[in-house]
Amino acid sequence: MKYLIFILFLASVGSILFGYLIATEDAQKYIGFGVIGLFLVVFPLFSWYRWKDKNMKDYLLTRENLDKMRENQNNKKV
Repeated sequence: MKYLIFILFLASVGSILFGYLIATEDAQKYIGFGVIGLFLVVFPLFSWYRWKDKNMKDYLLTRENLDKMRENQNNKKV
């Protein structure tokens, strides 16, 4: 999956760069397809791939997590 995401990322960035470097009337289309590829395909796939096995409760500021953070901070000071 990470190779697919990397290939799609390179294709999108390549399309954007190609659009900037050529001097035809289709240049804006290449730039637009590259941007759409990044924001509608690559970023959601990357986010899903990186977060698929994570527990969201570990990243929320709940009472338990705040207590854990305070305990860890107190242990570092000592």
